[in-house]
Amino acid sequence: MASEASNPEILAHVEQFWDARKPHSPIYQFLLEDVKLTHASKGVVRARLLLTKNHINAHGGIHGSVSATIVDWIGGMAIAAWDNRTKTGVSTDIHISYVSSAKDGDTIEMEGTAEKVGGSLAYTSCTIYKVVDDKPGPIVAKGTHTKFVRI
Repeated sequence: MASEASNPEILAHVEQFWDARKPHSPIYQFLLEDVKLTHASKGVVRARLLLTKNHINAHGGIHGSVSATIVDWIGGMAIAAWDNRTKTGVSTDIHISYVSSAKDGDTIEMEGTAEKVGGSLAYTSCTIYKVVDDKPGPIVAKGTHTKFVRI
């Protein structure tokens, strides 16, 4: 987890960016309606989400597509936090490793980091944790995401 303190101006920008973007994405509305942004600093965003039945697969664990959506979403939020941009590009690739699981009623914490934002491409990483005792606990999934940002 990044240790830099949250920056109120960057957090406000990312919250505004999310509020403007959410109405235009039905999948984000469905899966991330209740996500709470908790931290933003240059290129780093953290958020929490209480998992419901909408996030769970037939085996009772967080669905892989939910984790993929989170990696996609928080990567874009981290790019927005890089330099207060309002366009975060389009996906060129996404990779996810599923490490453990979380279930209905669990809270997850996700952290997205913009590793590099260039003139054409941005590279992000994401870790999804299961929250235990109000702190990030076991890793649920890790991902990387590359976006074409010259729009």
